[in-house]
Amino acid sequence: MKNAILLTILLMLTAPLTGCLERIEPIVADVSGDCTVLEPGRASDGKLRILTYDIAAFSDEMLAEFTNQTGYEIEMIRTDDSGGILEQLLQTQQAQQADLAIGLDNTYLQTALNFCLLQAHEANVSGISETALEPYNGPLALPFDRGDVCLNYDETRVDGTNRTVPTSLWNLTEPEWNGLTAFPSPVTSSPGRAFMSATIDYFENDEDNTTDAFDWWKAMADNGAIFTSGWTEAYEIHYSGGYGEWVEGHLGDAAMTVSYCHSPGVEAFYGGNWTKSTSLTLPRSSFHQVEYAGVINGGTEIDAANAFIAYLLSEDVNRNMPENNLMQSVLVNATWPATDGYAYHTDTPTLNAEISNERIADEMEAWLSDWKEATQ
Repeated sequence: MKNAILLTILLMLTAPLTGCLERIEPIVADVSGDCTVLEPGRASDGKLRILTYDIAAFSDEMLAEFTNQTGYEIEMIRTDDSGGILEQLLQTQQAQQADLAIGLDNTYLQTALNFCLLQAHEANVSGISETALEPYNGPLALPFDRGDVCLNYDETRVDGTNRTVPTSLWNLTEPEWNGLTAFPSPVTSSPGRAFMSATIDYFENDEDNTTDAFDWWKAMADNGAIFTSGWTEAYEIHYSGGYGEWVEGHLGDAAMTVSYCHSPGVEAFYGGNWTKSTSLTLPRSSFHQVEYAGVINGGTEIDAANAFIAYLLSEDVNRNMPENNLMQSVLVNATWPATDGYAYHTDTPTLNAEISNERIADEMEAWLSDWKEATQ
C-alpha cells in the first residue's frame, strides 16, 4: 500500500517532465531498506548546489564564510518549504541537479529514504544530542535544527475571564472558542503537518475510545476554525498574540494558532522581554520537529556537500541557531538564549507525541485525505 501510494505520487510529479518518463521505473529501497548509489546527475563544475527553502540562517555572510574556509562556491536552489524539497527530489530522481538537501523534516524524511533520494554522509555525529537523533539516527541524514510544534495562545484573550486555558483539545470545540482558532493546512505546511500528526497520537491515547483525531478536526471546522495554506498566514494575519499586528493585512481574529513552543520566546527576544503569547503544552499535543541535511543520491559535488554539513554542525554555526534561525541547536547541551526573555518565555512540553517516521510515511496520505474530508 505504501509503495503503491508513493509510486502514484512519483508518476504524477514526473509525468510533465518528458513523454518517455512513464517507461522509467522509480528507484525504491529494497526490502531491507538498502539503496543503490546512483551515478552523478550532471557534470562536475566545482560548485555546490544546495536544495533548500528560505532558511533564515543561510545568510549571505554565512555562505560566504563557508566559501572562504573551503573554497567551494555555492548555488542555492530554493523551494517553498520541506514539501517542495521532497517534490523536486522526486521529480529529478534519476538526474539530480543538486548535491545537498537541507530542510526535510521528520514528517517527510522517511518518504525520501523510501525512494532512495539520499546517500550516506561522512559527518561525525558525536556532538549531536540524543534528543535530536531520536526520530532518525541513520547514515543518510543529519539533524541541523529542531523545535517543538505546539499551540500558541494570546494571554490577553485567554485570561480566565473571557475564556479559560484549555485542559483538553476538546475544549477548543466549545462555543467560547468559536471562530478563534487558526490552523495551517497539513497538506501545504510542515508545522501544520507536524501538528496534525500530533493529534493522531493525542486522540489515540485519550480516555475516549469512540472518537479519533478526525472527529476532533471535524468538530473544529464546525466551530469556525480558520484553515490557511501556511504558517505565515495563520500566525501573521490571523493570530492576535504575535508580531503579526505590525504586518499589513493583519486581522487578529484568532486567539490561538499553531506555531512552536519557543515562539513566545522569540516574540520576547524581539520585543524587549515582553510578549502576550504563550504556548499550550497538553501531553501528546506537541510534535518534536527535526530538520535534516542529507547528501543527495545522484549528486555530483559529494565532497563539498559533506564539507557543508560539517560546517552546518560546527559550534560557531549551530550553537547560534536560536538567534539566526529561530530554532534550537542540535548539539549536546544546547540551550535557549537568556537574552530578553528568550529562554524564560520558551516552554518545554511535558510529553511530545510519540509517532514514528515510518508510520508517518506509511499513513500520511490516508491522514491527509481524512483531514480534508473532515475540514472541507
